Formats: sequence, C-alpha cells, structure tokens
Amino acid sequence: MDDERSNRSPFWNEFDWEAHLNEIEKRSEQLRKFITSDPKENVPRWLSLLNDSSDELDAVESFIEEELLFDEAYFPEDEDDWEDEDDGDDDLDIFFSGDYEDEEDEDDDLYAGEEWKEHSGDYTFSDYGSIDNFEIYQRALDLSVDVLRWAESANRRAKTNPQLHEFVSAVLQVGAKLAGGYSFGFELDVLGGNIAYTKKALYKANEAMNILYAMKKSPFMPDREYASFSRRLFEIRNETGVYVQELRDRIQQGFE
Repeated sequence: MDDERSNRSPFWNEFDWEAHLNEIEKRSEQLRKFITSDPKENVPRWLSLLNDSSDELDAVESFIEEELLFDEAYFPEDEDDWEDEDDGDDDLDIFFSGDYEDEEDEDDDLYAGEEWKEHSGDYTFSDYGSIDNFEIYQRALDLSVDVLRWAESANRRAKTNPQLHEFVSAVLQVGAKLAGGYSFGFELDVLGGNIAYTKKALYKANEAMNILYAMKKSPFMPDREYASFSRRLFEIRNETGVYVQELRDRIQQGFE
C-alpha cells in the first residue's frame, strides 16, 4: 500500500476532476433553479438570454460566462481546502454572502469581465494566448450562433418542442465546456481539470448529434440546416476527441 501511495501522482488526474465536476454540476443546477425567475423553466434559458442580449453572439457569450461563474462558486480559493469540502449545505450562503465577494481577489478572478478568455504565456498550450485563437472553441461558438439564429426563427409551435430546447442547450454546452477546460490552463497540476472539462464538451457534442438525428424528420428541421449542423457537430466532436488525447499526451510527457 505504501509503495502504491508513493508512486501515485501528487496531482488530481482527469477522473478525480471529473468526479468533482459532476458534483459541481449538480450543485450549480440546484443553485440556478433557486435564483432563477422561472424555476419551472417555462421559458427556455437560451430564449431568455436572446431576449436580454443584443444579438446571438452576445447571447452565446453570456451563456458561457454564466456557466463558468456558477461553476466557479464551488472551487475553493485556497488549495488547502480541496480535501475538506463541505457537504454543500451552505452553498447558497456562500454564493450570496458579502464575505464571499469581499474575499475575491480581483487580480486573480479568472472570470471577471473578459479575462476568462486569456492566459499569460505560462499557461498556454502553444501560442494561443487567448481562447479567441482556439480553433475548436471558435467552431463551437460559430455553430452556437447559427443554431440560436435557427431556433429563434422557428415558428411558435416548434419553440414548444422539448427536443429543440434540448438540442440548443447541448450545443451551447459544447462551447461552455471547452471554455471551462481552457480556463484551467495547461500547467501539469491542472491539466486533469482541463481534460475533464473538455471531455464534457465531447459528451455534449455526442448528445447534440443524437438529438439532431431524432429531429431529422421534424417539420421545423429543413434538410439544409440538418446537413450543416450534423457535419459541423461531427467535425467538432472528432477534433475535440483528438484534442483530449493531445492533453493526455502532455501529461504523460510531463511525468517522463
């Protein structure tokens, strides 16, 4: 047992991170339902964002920033707190308390304003420098904009279709999870978190493809849009899978 413990990496691997992120998603969803003005989700979240945004791109970026902000509420600011997480009973108090806000160091707040998009040279996988230069993310962002534009133009009957809402949500989540992974950076001690988030983007791309296929014969899904969305999701899914392996290779190289 001692030998096994001594050989184990001091850092969380992707599976440790994945388990933690799964718990974060559950807590975030509970928190979102508590504070939303429409807890029963009679109005789809994407439609509310569109109504509050200047255009589709603004709505997509607002969705991503909101997703990252909710997740961030459950990451301890002090590394020593990772092993002593509470059971979640005080989640709402932590999120809304003035103490939480006062303790934030604005210089270290990764998600303040547009700062979540950038890293210093010490945290870039290559010469990206900004997520705006991250090609897979940009493809996901462009697809999200086009999907929102299509969904917004759908007739009133189509907008009540649960599959349409699930499809739009899954597509939006692809970009959000890619952004979440990128925001971790590329240092050895956080690459597991990057991979775990990026894998979730992969899962969401697969989910979106399955929903899209189920909607293929729907009257509100024209052949042209179906072919375009299907092809682009397929490419994003495959490129994300390759990217996950590249990140895993980077971890392996770091321990050699």
